[in-house]
Amino acid sequence: GSSRYIQQLVDDADVIHLIGHWSVLNSLVYRAIRKAGKPYVICPAGALAIFGRSKFIKQIYNAVSGNQIINNASKWIAVTPEERRYFFSAGASADKVVVIPNGIAESDFKSSDVDGFRRKHSLESRRFILFVGRLNLIKGPDLLLRAFCNIKDRHQNIDLVFVGPDGGLQTELKNLVQLHGAGSRVHFVGYLGGVDKSDAYHAAEMLVIPSRHEAMSIVALEAGVCGTPVLLTDKCGFNQLEETGCGWVVPATVEGLEQGLDMALSNPERIGYAASNIKKYVTELYSWDVVVQSYKNMYSQLNMGSSGKN
Repeated sequence: GSSRYIQQLVDDADVIHLIGHWSVLNSLVYRAIRKAGKPYVICPAGALAIFGRSKFIKQIYNAVSGNQIINNASKWIAVTPEERRYFFSAGASADKVVVIPNGIAESDFKSSDVDGFRRKHSLESRRFILFVGRLNLIKGPDLLLRAFCNIKDRHQNIDLVFVGPDGGLQTELKNLVQLHGAGSRVHFVGYLGGVDKSDAYHAAEMLVIPSRHEAMSIVALEAGVCGTPVLLTDKCGFNQLEETGCGWVVPATVEGLEQGLDMALSNPERIGYAASNIKKYVTELYSWDVVVQSYKNMYSQLNMGSSGKN
């Protein structure tokens, strides 16, 4: 929208909630916030660290407006306790950092047409592990594929399904599949949403999140409300899943993922135990009904009539 429209929205609001960090829109809204003298909060949702592509451009963005947006906020929202350190390194004061996790709506994941999903993607009765996300470097699909190729002969009844759009790695991944002779065991189904994604979670043996960097994976919550256990790396900021018996946490390496997959797939009883725990854990702590109350409590602490720290 136009700058005038953005200013109107800001003028009409009591408090502004910014999401993400590397955004021209956030910069435009911040200018409107300063003009209106309104309080605002910011939740980068894991995007505060300079990681991956365009590092130089991100440094310029921070110098021009990013650091001001962070430093002048009334509250800083971290989605995990581990994310707080990025706020501190950016100059945030500890008393203004609030930890509020991502939320999930269980009603979005009721569909469980397991047989239909298997027929649609030629999986028949094959058990499979699931990846959901963009096929790019930061999400680590290459780490997962290499680990799977290393264990596929030891677990011949398990396939690997990649769900998600190409983020630059799909050609490399398909070449690796051919190199390792895994063409019949690895499936690329592209982007799925709505009931199709819900069916995929319900049909999977487990979800694997091999990310090299992530604040708190929303797909872990999506799998959780479907009762699907999760194996994830220690770069995802969600080690609680292992601590509560809902999954496994491994190093973000090929070797770490290989050992984790071996351990999990060799113990069906442990998979069943994790599946029985994760849905209860996620719905009790991460449903939007619970998370929204945390946001309401935080907003109530702001002085809506003041300009905040502008």
